[in-house]
Amino acid sequence: MSIKKKDGRGITSITCRGQLKRNLDRITTDSDAGNLDMSHSGYDNQIEKRELRPNRQQGIFNILLQTSASLPPYFSLTIRMRMTKINRKDDAFFLIIAIFIVSASLGTCYGREGKHWRHSEARLLKKGQGHRGGHRHHRQHHHRLLPKVMGAGYIVPQETMTSLAGSSGSTTTFNVLDYGAKGDGHADDTKAFEAAWAAACQVAASTLVVPSGSVFMVKPISFSGPNCKPGIVFQLDGKIIAPTSSQAWGSGLLKWIEFTKLTKIKIKGKGIIDGQGSVWWNDSPPVNPTDELDLVSSTTQNSTNSSTDMISTNLSKMPSTKPTALRFYGSTDVTVDGITIQNSPQTHLKFDSCTDVQVFGVTISSPGDSPNTDGIHLQNSQNMLIYSTDIACGDDCVSIQSGCSNSGCSNVYIHNVNCGPGHGISIGGLGKDNTKACVSNVTVRDTIITGTLTGVRIKTWQGGSGSVQDIMFSNIQVSEVHTPIMIDQFYCDKGKCKNETAAVAISGINYMNIKGTYTAQPAHFACSDSLPCIGVSLTTIELKSVQGSHLYDPFCWETYGELKTTTEPPITCLQKGKPSNLPSQHVPC
Repeated sequence: MSIKKKDGRGITSITCRGQLKRNLDRITTDSDAGNLDMSHSGYDNQIEKRELRPNRQQGIFNILLQTSASLPPYFSLTIRMRMTKINRKDDAFFLIIAIFIVSASLGTCYGREGKHWRHSEARLLKKGQGHRGGHRHHRQHHHRLLPKVMGAGYIVPQETMTSLAGSSGSTTTFNVLDYGAKGDGHADDTKAFEAAWAAACQVAASTLVVPSGSVFMVKPISFSGPNCKPGIVFQLDGKIIAPTSSQAWGSGLLKWIEFTKLTKIKIKGKGIIDGQGSVWWNDSPPVNPTDELDLVSSTTQNSTNSSTDMISTNLSKMPSTKPTALRFYGSTDVTVDGITIQNSPQTHLKFDSCTDVQVFGVTISSPGDSPNTDGIHLQNSQNMLIYSTDIACGDDCVSIQSGCSNSGCSNVYIHNVNCGPGHGISIGGLGKDNTKACVSNVTVRDTIITGTLTGVRIKTWQGGSGSVQDIMFSNIQVSEVHTPIMIDQFYCDKGKCKNETAAVAISGINYMNIKGTYTAQPAHFACSDSLPCIGVSLTTIELKSVQGSHLYDPFCWETYGELKTTTEPPITCLQKGKPSNLPSQHVPC
């Protein structure tokens, strides 16, 4: 007897299950007929006093031998050999052996059912009746869990259907593999990511899954609101790589992966975002023609013409405008947890006009000589918390800026960050092109800075306006840092910048427990002639030259404040109090 679906295909057979049930009924009937008492009390006495009648003993014995025949050969032979040696008068032993054989046989039946099911599943998928109306599962992911059947022939992977929302059966987890992503590191998976996001966007507290064990090549993409539901989790456990073809970037883009205008968005996991920035850092990408041809042959689905175009495109020069690897814009309640961002063409992680942001457990990595590859960039954002993060890059580990917005950057708390190589942790550059900049209430503490250009720095352009105020740098350990402490109001990253009188006002800057070694100068304060720095305080500064004797003395220009303790080396250039006639051209924020 077999069970069949409406389409007539056999799914499983219950013939062996029926036979086992009949055998079990016979064993049970015979046992009951002998009034065998298996209760704990009196069991031992009854075994000693009572024996099954010989014909019943032999009947059960034969049934066990018949049932063992349904087991795999090895188990069947072993049980038969064992049964020839046992005492046939031991009723309890007979019953235990019977239960064991029946259970094992049922397992064999269910195993056969699984085999029938897999054949049926393959036929369904082949005809395009699979998950999401035909998004096929690829063979390289055959290790995933077997599907569940919901309705007539509709297959839903268990890994995807991890939770159901209400009684409607709508999923809250969206795996990019179920939307056509190949994850082979070569095929363009952009559309699959867009489709998965479009589905996740409509479900509150949903999860978009980028699974481990796969590499996804994704072109510039925006995961955008504001019509998305809140609480979306972007679960990154696999690896996402940027295209190295100049054709994918057109004339140049400012971002690669972007999340915009979202509420309560979280990206987390142990996965990697790899910008493959080396093709951008050099004047032309280093391409080995043999490697390119190997790549073409491995992706046989591409035509010869398209493969040739890919080679010629990769050999062409990348655009001069370099993208940020991961950018959040106009979003609230943002969390970035545990991921790795590496080799960005430019900035690795950027927050622009965001509020209530947490970044922790993140690793950012690119070579120390990779140009303009800031680790984390904050712009016009408030209520920022960054901690337990490792940053190695070619520019500022963390840079804090503000643009044309009066809100600027405020309430920024950074602690337990490892920085280096790079340019240190910087506020600025601020006021570029005569813009207004507002940065306030920033704390950087319990941080290790190693092998960087500067340690903790404030940098502003001449001609700007606004202010930097209420800043605390404390418990900073520096090692072989060129200049551990710096304020530079004459910042210029060009060959030459013109002198201007307007400046960003700097006040209330506190340095406490800055210790370690430097390679050039312990402290450098270069403040504006027209708008001096005020309220600069120094407490427990202990800095030693790597060479044993400092190369340059501490430098101060128009810098006013207080030495709260002695410093090493002595920083005697700091002027006490405030300037006698404080300029009034300060533009408040």
